[in-house]
Amino acid sequence: MAFPVDLRRCQILGLAGTACLALGGETAGALPVGDLLHPASARAALGLVGVYFGVVLLIAAWALLGRLVHGPRPPAPRDLLLVLAVWAAPLLIAPPLFSRDVYSYLAQGAMVEAHMDVYAHGPSRLGGPLADEVAPLWRHTGAPYGPVFLAVAAALSGLTRGELPAGLFGMRLVALAGVALMAAALPRLARHSGADPSAALWLGALNPLVLLHLVAGAHNDAVMLGLLGIGLVAALGRWPVLGAVLVTLAALVKAPAVLGLAAVVVLQVRAGRSPLKALVPTAVAAAGTTVAATAVAGTGYGWIGALDTPASPQNWALTTLLGRATRALLEHLGSSFAPLAVPAWHALGIAAAVTAIVLIWLRLRPRPVYALGLSLAAVAALGPAIRPWYALWGLFLIAAAAPSASVRHRTAAVTGVLALCVLPSGGPADTGQLVLAVSGGALAVVVLWQARQAELAPAPGRTA
Repeated sequence: MAFPVDLRRCQILGLAGTACLALGGETAGALPVGDLLHPASARAALGLVGVYFGVVLLIAAWALLGRLVHGPRPPAPRDLLLVLAVWAAPLLIAPPLFSRDVYSYLAQGAMVEAHMDVYAHGPSRLGGPLADEVAPLWRHTGAPYGPVFLAVAAALSGLTRGELPAGLFGMRLVALAGVALMAAALPRLARHSGADPSAALWLGALNPLVLLHLVAGAHNDAVMLGLLGIGLVAALGRWPVLGAVLVTLAALVKAPAVLGLAAVVVLQVRAGRSPLKALVPTAVAAAGTTVAATAVAGTGYGWIGALDTPASPQNWALTTLLGRATRALLEHLGSSFAPLAVPAWHALGIAAAVTAIVLIWLRLRPRPVYALGLSLAAVAALGPAIRPWYALWGLFLIAAAAPSASVRHRTAAVTGVLALCVLPSGGPADTGQLVLAVSGGALAVVVLWQARQAELAPAPGRTA
């Protein structure tokens, strides 16, 4: 089937963007320590420029696709899925980008396979080359992930026998499977919520954050969101218990997904069940799944205590920033309460998140998918730590159930900003790297502008 010209243009432009990302990542990405280049080297500088050139091309392609999706003849969901596959293809063979978390996943999987307590000890206990790849902050920190993801990581460790290239590729395939589940769930959730399936796919699956962080970064958030999405789809149909099982599995990857159980209960009540008959089977299914998954993984219940894993010093969550500012002020005043500033703000943030969640569900209970999306967004925004890919927790479901185009447009604007916030190496930026990143993005803007001007110029022999 031939694509409309505009859709083909989107495909090509986005493919050029992800290809530049992959090529630039070869020298500026989150490379194994043996392959890292000095940031000031010419190859690393060129790679950084290339990555940000590609990011801006990808954002432009996504924006152009958004105009098409919201136009009079939007592409069908199956056409958008093909665009997603084309855009993602170069990233499958690229080095890790924008984060070194994938190395932590591999080290934690090797620890589980070696019967080490991954919650009590960091990857430094594992030792060896794999532990050396983990970012220094996390080498001595226990895993904050649930037994389901650790079981997957351990199985991958056994299959790859500790070989780093095979492990990185395998972990990216795991993340890609999560993205595929997200893409499969979005149209169904959108139809249930009275939204346009194509618009939901555009915002929730073709989103630059998905490609940059779930595919290129291989984050386990993809698995969490994929299981959460298909769990909600199951709960929409005749399988509410299966939905509860799948949502629980998602929460046993990363804890925020546990809020999805509230949506499973509400969906059953809306289908005609009494609250008690909806709540009891859901609770039993969740408890049974938790016990069974933990027993199979063999990790124990240390993940509950590991949920308070410390935040990165470079973390820029709202409550952390306020805590640091308050601490600096108290230190300047000579107050002995200065060390309590950050924990106090974190506690206030958690309380604010809980309050927001309660208010959201009281107001939006008839729209459980949208309420869940807003709740996860509140957790990400008010929690003690935030990274750009955390925005996908809420965005995924907001994309499926947003009540208006204006909500989608505001969400898309936030996406465009967050897509530019992290260096491809995953480390903190210095002034020189910021200049290079801005230069790469500016170069892409110039190229796009020139291409647009050439398109608008009258052909020879014609008047404008």
